[in-house]
Amino acid sequence: MDTLVMISQIKKVAVRLTAVLPALVLLSALLSPPEALAVPSYARQTGLPCSGCHYAPPELNPAGRRFKLLGYVDRGDDTKTVKADGSKSRAALDLLASLPLSVMFETSFTNTNSPVPTTQNGNLQVPQDMSLFLSGAWTSHVGSFLQVTYETQSDHFTSDNTDIRFANKTQWGGKELVYGLGLNNNPTVEDLWNDTPAWGYPWISSNVAPTPNATPIIDGVLAQDVAGFGGYAMWNNHLYLNVDLYRSQHVGGSEPNPGVGASVNIVGVAPYWRLAWQESRGPTQFEIGTYGMHVKSTNNAINNGVGDLYDGYTDWAFDTQLDQTLFRKDVLTLRGTFIHENSNLASSASVPPPTGPLASPGGHHLNTFMPNIEYHYGTRLSGTFGWFDTSGTPDVFLYPSGAISGNLNGDPRSAGYTANLSYWPWQNLQLAAQYTGYTRFNGGSTDYDGAGRNASSNNTVYLDAKFLF
Repeated sequence: MDTLVMISQIKKVAVRLTAVLPALVLLSALLSPPEALAVPSYARQTGLPCSGCHYAPPELNPAGRRFKLLGYVDRGDDTKTVKADGSKSRAALDLLASLPLSVMFETSFTNTNSPVPTTQNGNLQVPQDMSLFLSGAWTSHVGSFLQVTYETQSDHFTSDNTDIRFANKTQWGGKELVYGLGLNNNPTVEDLWNDTPAWGYPWISSNVAPTPNATPIIDGVLAQDVAGFGGYAMWNNHLYLNVDLYRSQHVGGSEPNPGVGASVNIVGVAPYWRLAWQESRGPTQFEIGTYGMHVKSTNNAINNGVGDLYDGYTDWAFDTQLDQTLFRKDVLTLRGTFIHENSNLASSASVPPPTGPLASPGGHHLNTFMPNIEYHYGTRLSGTFGWFDTSGTPDVFLYPSGAISGNLNGDPRSAGYTANLSYWPWQNLQLAAQYTGYTRFNGGSTDYDGAGRNASSNNTVYLDAKFLF
């Protein structure tokens, strides 16, 4: 019966997409006519098209992974620079002749299976967001991916993904050793592969559709809310190691930050680790690895924590990615990551009335599994199907009841699938149609929130147009 229901839902989605996608394509053309399109700053710097480093943005190919590994500084033969030789008394200079600036404009349409009460369905955003990127070589060994984004929801610009790195290379054991230092604001944003959270599937998402509320801390909970510094190395183009240390920074709050009202305030530093092995043999690229993070935190729901009690999180994850070139130009990709989180939320459990407690005492855990498969038809069309499944310790305080976003029984389990079709008429214009279906949402399939809403009510049709210039 579940299979028949799923097939029926997919047919309904197909009808909706057929009706709406032509309108979005027309809107895209009006907003960004072909003659106004240009290539982003990395392409200007290297002299390569977007496909030189990407199977499709943001998915890196081997050349793109090496470009990132070496600090975003590689340049084309015709790249204009300003240089001055150094000496004992004079500092050297090596700058791009033009500012490495790019712009992204994104517009979208979101429709859920059942409207969120008291709100409109069929939500059109022009824009959903706009981003400015300072992305490229700063000097010979220092480069950046630095993004600030305007969102319609917040109606202001704010700091987004940031990765600034120094990189160099030498020989060790007769093999190449690339090493570097980096600053970033989102654990896993510095990673080279597309199977870890920051750059993992799905590549696009609605900012208005309901989403499950249970997620491991390494899966976006700390994104843009921390500042991290660390180092990395790649030996012989096979063995990759990365270690970073993070502190809370709470962008938008006062500095130094008091942490009041923040659910995560890092005590000391939070270490992040990454270890991976990659192989490249002809048309096959393969990676397998592990990553994780330990966070010791106070939950400052009232003031500066609760005595000497802390919330502790330890995340362990495993990931793998296989890219197989077929028919000389197409690429089949398999990816997957599994995250296990252990936590003891003593600080949250001890928040006094009238606010707390915010969690039950004792140990908790979460397990998240996110595999996906994608086929690239050249660089013009790609289709992706991914599954997601989260389970863990029920807790009526940590996952309280409430309409739409609540959990009736404190159960964190959610599961479903996301299917995406993306089309690039030009390499810097993406048109995408995406469907997300839920078999379980916040612990239940039916009446999961205690207000009569079913998991399938949050099934979402999402249409997106993204312009990079």
